[in-house]
Amino acid sequence: MLDFVKIIERNPKKDTVEISPKFLINKSTDLMIRGSDFYAIYDESTGFWSTDEQRAISLIDDMTRTYYNEHKDSYNAVVRTNYIWDSDSGFIDKWHKYCQRQLRDNYITLDEKLIFANDDPKKEDYASRKLPYPLTPGECPSYDKIMSTLYSPEERHKIEWAIGSIVTGDSKHIQKFLVLYGSAGTGKSTVLNIIQQLFEGYYSVFDARALGSANNSFALEAFKSNPLVAIQHDGDLSRIEDNTRLNSLVSHETMMVNEKFKTAYANHFKSFLFMGTNKPVKITDAKSGIIRRLIDVSPTGEKIKPSEYRTLTAQVKFELGAIACHCRDVYLEDPNYYDNYIPMSMIGATNDFYTFMVSNYTEFKREDAVSLNIAWEKYKTFCDDAKIQYPFSRRVFKEELKNYFSDFVELGEVNGRIVEGQYRGFLYSKFKVPELKKLDKQVEKETLPQWMNLSSDKSIFDTDYSDCVAQYAKADGTPKKAWDKVSTKLEELDTTKLHYVRVPENHIVIDFDISSNGEKDAELNLKEASKWPKTYAEFSKSGKGIHLHYIYDGDTSKLSRIYDDHIEVKVFTGKSSLRRKLTKCNNVPIAHISSGLPLRGDTKVIDFDGVQSEKGIRTLIMRNLNKEYHPGTKPSIDFIKKILDDAYDSGLKYDVSDMRNAVLSFGANSTHHAPYCLDRIAEMKFKSEETREILADNGNKLVFYDIEVFPNLFLVNWKFEGEDSKVVRMINPTPSDIENLVQNKLVGFNNRRYDNHLIYARLIGESNIEIYHRSQQIINGNRDAMFGEAYNLSYTDVYDFCSKKQSLKKWEIELGIHHHELGLPWDQEVPEEMWTTVAEYCDDDVLATEAVFNARRSDFVAREILAEIAGGTTNDTTNSLTTKIIFGKERHPDLVYTDLATGDSTDGTHKDSNKFEGYEFVYSDKDKKYHNMYRGEDVGKGGNIKSYPGIYYDVALLDVESLHPHSAIEMNIFGKHTKNFKAILDARLAIKHGDYDRAKNLFDGRLAKYLDDPDQASSLAYALKIAINSVYGLTAASFDNPMRDPRNKNNIVALRGALFMQNLHDEVLARGYKIVAIKTDSIKIANATKSIVDFCIDYAKQYGYKFDFEAYYDRICQINDADYIAYYHDTVTCKKRFDHIPGDNQKHGRDWTVTGAQFAVPYVFKKLFSHEDIEFKDLCVTKSVTTSMYLDMNEDLPDVTAYETELANRKWNDKHGDSKPKRLRFPEMSTAELIEGIENGHNYCFVGRVGSFCPIREGDGGGVLVREKDGRYLSVGGTLKPGMVASQRVPYRWLEAETVQATSKQASIDYSYFDRLANEAVDSIEEYGDFTAFTAIGDD
Repeated sequence: MLDFVKIIERNPKKDTVEISPKFLINKSTDLMIRGSDFYAIYDESTGFWSTDEQRAISLIDDMTRTYYNEHKDSYNAVVRTNYIWDSDSGFIDKWHKYCQRQLRDNYITLDEKLIFANDDPKKEDYASRKLPYPLTPGECPSYDKIMSTLYSPEERHKIEWAIGSIVTGDSKHIQKFLVLYGSAGTGKSTVLNIIQQLFEGYYSVFDARALGSANNSFALEAFKSNPLVAIQHDGDLSRIEDNTRLNSLVSHETMMVNEKFKTAYANHFKSFLFMGTNKPVKITDAKSGIIRRLIDVSPTGEKIKPSEYRTLTAQVKFELGAIACHCRDVYLEDPNYYDNYIPMSMIGATNDFYTFMVSNYTEFKREDAVSLNIAWEKYKTFCDDAKIQYPFSRRVFKEELKNYFSDFVELGEVNGRIVEGQYRGFLYSKFKVPELKKLDKQVEKETLPQWMNLSSDKSIFDTDYSDCVAQYAKADGTPKKAWDKVSTKLEELDTTKLHYVRVPENHIVIDFDISSNGEKDAELNLKEASKWPKTYAEFSKSGKGIHLHYIYDGDTSKLSRIYDDHIEVKVFTGKSSLRRKLTKCNNVPIAHISSGLPLRGDTKVIDFDGVQSEKGIRTLIMRNLNKEYHPGTKPSIDFIKKILDDAYDSGLKYDVSDMRNAVLSFGANSTHHAPYCLDRIAEMKFKSEETREILADNGNKLVFYDIEVFPNLFLVNWKFEGEDSKVVRMINPTPSDIENLVQNKLVGFNNRRYDNHLIYARLIGESNIEIYHRSQQIINGNRDAMFGEAYNLSYTDVYDFCSKKQSLKKWEIELGIHHHELGLPWDQEVPEEMWTTVAEYCDDDVLATEAVFNARRSDFVAREILAEIAGGTTNDTTNSLTTKIIFGKERHPDLVYTDLATGDSTDGTHKDSNKFEGYEFVYSDKDKKYHNMYRGEDVGKGGNIKSYPGIYYDVALLDVESLHPHSAIEMNIFGKHTKNFKAILDARLAIKHGDYDRAKNLFDGRLAKYLDDPDQASSLAYALKIAINSVYGLTAASFDNPMRDPRNKNNIVALRGALFMQNLHDEVLARGYKIVAIKTDSIKIANATKSIVDFCIDYAKQYGYKFDFEAYYDRICQINDADYIAYYHDTVTCKKRFDHIPGDNQKHGRDWTVTGAQFAVPYVFKKLFSHEDIEFKDLCVTKSVTTSMYLDMNEDLPDVTAYETELANRKWNDKHGDSKPKRLRFPEMSTAELIEGIENGHNYCFVGRVGSFCPIREGDGGGVLVREKDGRYLSVGGTLKPGMVASQRVPYRWLEAETVQATSKQASIDYSYFDRLANEAVDSIEEYGDFTAFTAIGDD
């Protein structure tokens, strides 16, 4: 019974009895109030306190319900029972009034004492939870390996002393906090993760920066639950404004806590703080209060091999009890060990004065004394050299120096004379010189631990349990007899046969049953099992599953039967028995295990009716976040996803987007399943289906937009479509600004993968700095930084629908659009006076996005058509639309795989045209890869390409029409859905050949409306072509999708075509013809005749292909696989010789054509072959880099090559010592002077990452084009003049093409650059014949 409530009866009217709870104004021992609101209630049924107000309501309502059940037989009237949960009763308001107005604060902070799994909590323990492991001594080899590698014994002791203080409960009185200080990847998070596992439920996370801020009034909100442990993995105390709050928190003082929307209250904090950081803690002086409280921990820098690291960290959870015991013992050896500890290394990292002392350490130690005047002069020199911004005054310096000497006298005598201020007794013990350690870099080799070698057929299990009752299985796999009739023992059975054995109740088996490609995978099971503590293991009956055997030291009835997907905990209680068949095992004894296993959660009644309203959804999500339904994070996340899926599918209107961050934080803190949880959260639908699609068809104009992101500036620029529309600039827009913007039909460039997510972040209220950090995460490939809801904020994405993929900058160059580069560092704040400049830069991108959209409108029309056919939107990707057309709503279609060596397919069919006898998929020990081998050659996985360089005449080019699509159809790769793919291909070919009537009958007539207009028909054909091309990419993709068959490791779609082309190659050679080149889907044959062309066309038909006689060349020079130059025959000759005019000859008869980079340079092609006039655009060269490009405008600056060589030689000598030192020409110059001299010889002007440039003659104001890499400036590829020795090559000079035009410097263009390219092209041809003869075209 609860002591603050009693159940009463009243008669509001005749023949009516009303039963209600009455809240008593007394000092309760069952209810606690904090901050004038409910804090906690004692739940006698569980023995724990609960901070869940819903639980308090349930307990009170249970008292009301119990009272009614006990008295209902005595009533002769209508009974009305008032429950708090019933909003109509009005008692929820009375409950809130009781807690918030009628009671004063009366509470004791919960969970100030650790409760272990083997403890029985008492009411006065004020516990709301217990740890999932018992406090028992034992071995912890994995933990020992991690700690001994990452930390020296001295540093490890600090960590374990701190953990031990928490285990004993003394941490609540110890005024210390621990900072793990080191660079990324040195083990800080590893240790903090272990601490989180040790104190699961007793820790919280905090923001160190907020604690050090003078203006954050809510900084203590993170400590509202008064956790015993507070952790931050990546903290920052390098810029402490005010350390008062931090000192008070560490000192466990009583402080006022401000929670949002709640009354402030006082709290006596008991937390021990742990922080990981790669920035030193700011310590202003030797008397700072932080010094007395900070324990700094530095790593060794040594690392554990990744494969071993994963295994060790996975095993730590099984050693928690032993770790806690060990740390407790470390602490109890000397609880006062760090009373006088001073973090000298941290002082040195942030305290300029300490650095000064270190720089004079040798002299001060030698003299053991110094006068104030001498020390002051040294300090002033040090401050000047070190560029100390705020040095001490002489008065402050005098006082600070006293901290480093044992004695100070105002007047002293030195060598017989009186001096002012004498310091004596240098405290050199405050300084220590760290030892340098060598890193042992080893190549990681993924190996299983020795104990997982399951090769023995002699079982320790058979020996240990030889006297256990056992029996054979029947033919159907079940036990032969009832167990009360079995007397045979295990030692009497042949355990290699299927049998059952009754094991002790504390014996458990961890059953690993992980599958890959639909089959159990022994390798995956071994790998996963190796992460568990060492014990006896054996293969399952199939030889592919793994069974780990343990003796459990707890109550097996409380164990959950599910550990993870495909990992089961088998418990044998009552009459259950172990089903077993010995195959192979190890020789390791059966180990004990006491922690790390999931426990059964309390049975809860789940109110699925809650999904019928947004309020109900919120309640269910919160209960899962509180782990009321499931004790583990993973099942709670699964349940939240189911709640949201059910709500979304039901059509309920809801929006719980504001809870996304809470769910993200909950999932990210999962000890074992964080990646899984984050993936599931990414799929969650936090709001009901948008109805924005209606806006896409409401006649609104398109809105083009772009964004810029800096730490202090978020810029969104946009414009309506049309030349007359101006760009609107939104500088640091509000969420409501964004809300208005997204009502339009937004069009961006690569916005689905970037811009959309950042405007959505602002929409939900993220700050500029939060958006900046999210931007960096997205740029660095972190998909978790993206919002699932953001993809469809836009109407379409220009980059996504364009069939030609290139950057916006390259599009600007190609389309001749002006664009200036910004030149500001993206990771620094932008001065406010520069915001307009950034906005102008963003304007250019908005205008360029619209220009590309207009230039590639045919691509967009194709996307619109695909969207209509598929029933999707223009914002859907081509891949997703094509998938919908082929498979409809089926997500996991049955695909067909064909063995091209036999012609047999998995659908039970066989086709001779799919059989290529002699083909093998062969593994090579040389490169550790599989190869498609056929007729002694590797035909590759993407197509067989080979050429025979030379000059040839009368060359026929034959191209297979839609090679890959026809291969897919011939192999029925999509099973019953192949007909849909064939319909796409048939429609496209019908339109291509003008057979519109046939096309109109496909897809239930949905194509008909596009076929009455030739332009529309062309757009439809293009749309279908895009869809067809995407299919091959999806079948060969590395990522999972409905078209990807895991069995298709040899890429059979491309492979079938490659095998056919190899057959054709051999057949053509066998008929005495010369092959010029053969590619994935085409062949060029020299001295071609009608008979060989007809042969190829007929031969292709046998395999379901159709050859298109595409071109007939008069002559061709094939340079390599990629480059050739050819001249078309005239149409008369084609008609005469073949009674057919190839399509290319109809369009380009008696013209030159080029393929490949060398001859495609416009200047080269026009000068050598077409003899057209050279235009300015032909003299522009596009260059791009992945970092940044600069023009070094150094033509009128001094030549500093000698200085650069000198500096490079000095770096060489510093690195290699006396081993072959390089000669120095300027030994009298300091390095600083050298660097200054070098800087005087360069003037680097930023030009972006992509640009169009013209080569400029020497002396005409051009610059050297360089790229920046790791602080060095290197030549951009293709900008150096040829030379025999690479280091002696001289750079061309360049100007941006826009600058050349704007300043009328066309006459300064250096034609020698282009003439060199032309000469190199001539040389390439003359390797195979006379250039003049090859290019001489007669009139015949």
